[in-house]
Order: sequence, then structure tokens, then C-alpha cells
Amino acid sequence: MLPFSPVLLRTLAIVGVVAGVSRPVHANPDHLVPSAGVEGAPMSLHMRLDYAYELSSSVILRENVGDPSAGPLAGIPRSKQLAFHQYRHLLTPRAEVGIFRDTWLSVALPIVVAQARELELEGAGRDEATGGLLPAQGFDARDPSTPPPGDLVFRGISRKGLDQIHVGLNLAPMNQRRDDTKPTWKIGAEMRFAVGKVMRFDSLDPHSETGVSRGVHELRLWTSIDRQFRWTEGWFELFWQTPIAARSKSLYQDPGFGTTNYKASQQGGAAFGVETYVMNDKLTGNRISLDLGGRIVGHFEGRQYSEMWEVFAYAGDSRGTGPLILDRDPVEPGVQAMSHPGISNVENYLETAGRVAVRASLGEHVRFAAVVDIAWKTDHVISFADAGIDLPTCGGTTSACEDSTNDVVNPGTREVNPGHAPAIDLVGHRYHSVDNLGVMIGLEAQALF
Repeated sequence: MLPFSPVLLRTLAIVGVVAGVSRPVHANPDHLVPSAGVEGAPMSLHMRLDYAYELSSSVILRENVGDPSAGPLAGIPRSKQLAFHQYRHLLTPRAEVGIFRDTWLSVALPIVVAQARELELEGAGRDEATGGLLPAQGFDARDPSTPPPGDLVFRGISRKGLDQIHVGLNLAPMNQRRDDTKPTWKIGAEMRFAVGKVMRFDSLDPHSETGVSRGVHELRLWTSIDRQFRWTEGWFELFWQTPIAARSKSLYQDPGFGTTNYKASQQGGAAFGVETYVMNDKLTGNRISLDLGGRIVGHFEGRQYSEMWEVFAYAGDSRGTGPLILDRDPVEPGVQAMSHPGISNVENYLETAGRVAVRASLGEHVRFAAVVDIAWKTDHVISFADAGIDLPTCGGTTSACEDSTNDVVNPGTREVNPGHAPAIDLVGHRYHSVDNLGVMIGLEAQALF
């Protein structure tokens, strides 16, 4: 069993706030501007190392159409099935190098040192909780020959590695250090190149698939404004992130026919905060501060690695007889077996978070921080791929159309989505993720040259 529980998770959140530790997702203060070609500083180099310990939990519900206990006028009944837990250790070295005046390149390598997840019973019996997707006794990827202990239904393999390399070009149209009547305004574009081993699941040989990469190249655009005062500093940041392309080995592939929305989801959001200096020695550069902030991030509809992705992959393995095996070509008679990738269509949801950090500067060149970040996500559906696309009736065209006049997806035609699995995507059978809570505890160390 993973070394945490919902009670422990909430306890860590409280302890983290009191102790002042956090996830190093935002390198405040935003007033630092690497630059080159400046008098007395031909090149500016900023090096930073972030460490984060992340805990995540949620409750998995399933729609139970036809539940005899539900009222005739009630909505689709849902019942608790499973409790999800995950932990991850993340180490991220970063470098920023000034190339022109107030212009710099940035590189980051987010390395997953260890990541593991599990599902346990939550208000349901084993037969109901597995829902035919897993054996009644469950599945332990670390020891496939032995059922998982206690209330565990599924335990994934321990994963590690690199997902992406982040390479960015950034500039500061305004720099408060050069003109103290203006704030520091930064804008940047960052390409996130997928380079690591793609994250897959193999029930016959789980230890062969320990990758953490989604295999998706992404673009991130961002801008921030920071204003320093004598004893306080306020900052605000906006960002937007979108997938650009997927590697050939990625699970994000278009199976064709009536497929809709097969790409990774986009994100967009804002972060903000106020840093208050507890000590600020102008002569030595020594400083201690308390940074309070938060963020709001919108995760838009798209395919994702949900809490159930490994279970879906297990039940959709074409080498077996699971209920999620797909038909590669819906036009051909019979079933051309295709494995379910595990990733599924996830509904829009909103992530909100609060953060507290204690920061210290030793002179002008060395900085440390300890921060805690507590995040919540709104309830959302995690399996609802469309059945397909209803094509228009053929008129003057002979392609991308259908002969019949109707508003339904006709079985055995090009309208069918090969990625649609009725056992989890059909209304009345979908899975929901609720009561999401995440705690990220981390440390930062930075050296400025």
C-alpha cells in the first residue's frame, strides 16, 4: 500500500502550511531578469534546482443506469467504487542564460525520480468495484502472480524517467531594475519536447513499461508582471499551453473514421501572489520573506491519463478477452481487435490552489525557498468518448456523407468512432472523478551568476 491515506494527506496539508513548505512550480520573485551585453555583466546565468514531493487523491464514482433503488424521476444514479492515491518525487534542474539585453534562453528537465499509484475499495464490494475490468481479486502490477493485499484492487508499477525537455525564449519589455517607475514585465514562449519513454501499461510484463512520458510536444505561452515596493512585492502571471504534435509511439493517435477529440487537452490559467519581506538588508542583500499566492487553471476537454487509465488498458488488451477491446475497422465485418490505449476523454475541469512559501536570500547570488501548494479540482467525468460523427446526407458530394437521412451514428459505417468503448463511455456507465485533493511539498535552491 502506498505510504499515505486521505487522512494522512489532509494532515500533511495542514502541517505543510504551518511549516511553510511547497511545490516549486513558480519561481517568484518575478523581478529577476537574466541579461547579456549589460555594463559589467557580459552574460547572466541563473541556475536553479527544484524538488517536489506530490500526493494526490480522489474518489472514483460510476454511473449505474437501471439501479432499482433509484427513483423514477431521479438523475442517473452514481455510486462510489474506488479511492485513488498517487505519490511522485520530481527533481527539476533549470538554467536561464542571458543572450541579449533583457532577453534570455531557458532550459528545464523535469525528472520523475519515482511515481506510483493505486486504487482501493471505497463503498463497494470487489465484484462491483472491479466492474468486470479487472479480476475480482484485483491486480498487482508489482507482483502479477499474487492478488493485492487488503482493500487494494489495483497497484501500478513504480515509474521513473523524463517526460519532456522545456526550452524557452523570453524577454522583459520592462525591467524595474533599469527604471524603478515601472514594474517588471516578462513574456515568453516555451516548447516542451517529449523525449522520454512513453507511459504504457503491459499486464503480461508490467516491469517492461516504466516510462512517464505522454509522448506529446507542447507549446506554452506566458506573461508575468512583478512590482517591488519597500517591504512587499506583488506578482501576477498568465499562461496558455497546447499540444502541437505527438510522437509515433505516443498513445495520442487518430484511429480515423468517426473519431473526435483524440488530442491531449489544453490548459490555461493564472497565478498571483504577494511577497512580504520579514527582513530586507539593502547593504548585504540578505532577505527573508513570506510569499502567499494561488492559481486558477482550466483543464479543457481532451484525452488524458486519468486515475483509471491503467485499468482501462488492462481491460482493453487485445491479447485477452476484456470488455474494452476495440474494433480497429468498424466497416469490415467482424472485429479487428485493437487494444484500448488506456487514456480516455476527460471532461473540462477547474483546478484551484493556494500556496505559502518562505524564501531566503544570502547576498545577491544565493537563494532558497520552501513552499507548500494545496490544490483542488472540480468533479469531472473521466470516460465519455463519443460514439462517432453523424455524417450529412449525400447530395452533390459522394465522400464524407451517408445515404440515409438520420441523426444517429450508424453501426458498421465510417461514422463509428473506433475509440468508443460502450462499457465505460456510454451514458449510464461512465466514470467520474470527485473529491480531488493534491498536496505538493518542495524545496528550491538558486544561484545567480
